[in-house]
Amino acid sequence: MKNTNQMYLSAQEVANILGMSKSYAYTVIKKMNEELEKRDCITIPGKIPTKYFEEKFFGVQVIQ
Repeated sequence: MKNTNQMYLSAQEVANILGMSKSYAYTVIKKMNEELEKRDCITIPGKIPTKYFEEKFFGVQVIQ
């Protein structure tokens, strides 16, 4: 994954990174957003925080 300061990823970007269809990327994003909501985080439908995505899919913990 390229270095980016982008805060959120769209479904199209998730689809490109993971090599899946855009419609399935929406399903994946929805599931991750549900997990975030359980942690009392505010979510944006159809988008996922880049850092959370990297942590979930690549096991990368982003340290600032």
